[in-house]
Amino acid sequence: MFIDECTIKARAGDGGRGCVSFRREKFEPWGGPNGGDGGKGGDVVLRGDDDQNNLIDFKFKPHWNAERGEHGLGKDCNGREGRPAILRVPLGTIAYRLDTGEKVAEVLEDGQEAVLLRGGKGGFGNTRFKSSINRAPRKFGPGEPGEIGEYRLELKSIADVGLVGFPNAGKSSLTGIITKAHPKVAAYPFTTLHPQIGVIEYPDDYERLVLADVPGLIAGASENRGLGHRFLRHIERCALLLIILDMAGTDNRDPRDDYKQLLKELELYDPALLKKPRLIAANKMDEEAAAANLKKFKTRYKTAEIVPISCLSDEGIPKLKKELLKRVRRLRAKQKKSPAKRT
Repeated sequence: MFIDECTIKARAGDGGRGCVSFRREKFEPWGGPNGGDGGKGGDVVLRGDDDQNNLIDFKFKPHWNAERGEHGLGKDCNGREGRPAILRVPLGTIAYRLDTGEKVAEVLEDGQEAVLLRGGKGGFGNTRFKSSINRAPRKFGPGEPGEIGEYRLELKSIADVGLVGFPNAGKSSLTGIITKAHPKVAAYPFTTLHPQIGVIEYPDDYERLVLADVPGLIAGASENRGLGHRFLRHIERCALLLIILDMAGTDNRDPRDDYKQLLKELELYDPALLKKPRLIAANKMDEEAAAANLKKFKTRYKTAEIVPISCLSDEGIPKLKKELLKRVRRLRAKQKKSPAKRT
């Protein structure tokens, strides 16, 4: 199960109570106050974890509480700080306040931490209140309460390649062939209901690429029809878009119109998506009508970069994998030369 959006309720730890204590030793009956301070409550912290790929841990455990601080002790011993609640989230996670919708944190790198809620400060022990006119204070601090909040966690996958296409264009089949993911495939029309994250392995080059297979789009997806922009956000951070087209024109579809419609939906959702490098995988080239349709497609879209493939016969699959690696390497090298903030 792939969970990319959920709601959590979290509470930071309360601060520990300060201690009222007086030093009492042999021959020193008036030793004075020696109560320690209470410990600080634990924070609630988001931590990026490269080993996580979705938010399923928070779907079934929506309540998170940090530990309260320990109360102060005598002999000027301060209480221990409460342990923080560490929420390990996949890279690309954004946290929004549920009541205001304000974006409060974004985790993009492994090990990156963002404090959602801060624990309460520990209360002062009576030692803190002694003075020249109050040598035996019985006053202490109760400790501050920890912050409480409800948040919506949203995942925007960070992948090298984003796979986009209409339902039944062959996205799941291609994902299953070039990665180790196992999306559902069948001989009848249907669309994937959840994004699939797969890894393309290149053993000879000691490389790997992360591929995000977005559920099939339909006309009006940018207006949230069908699965809509709930899943379009997963391609926002992809370095390269791989658009897969049914070049056989199944169900009397025209690949040229399909391509035009896909670009339109991407532009309506976010015009910046059209500025991303893209490659077209012309699928179902084993079908009889595919060659003629590909010729017509190239006539209309002369500058489009196309790799003909067939998920049934594996035709063109090795070439597609090499092309993806070459392009992503080029993009990585360009990013190193002119590093820019990832959005």
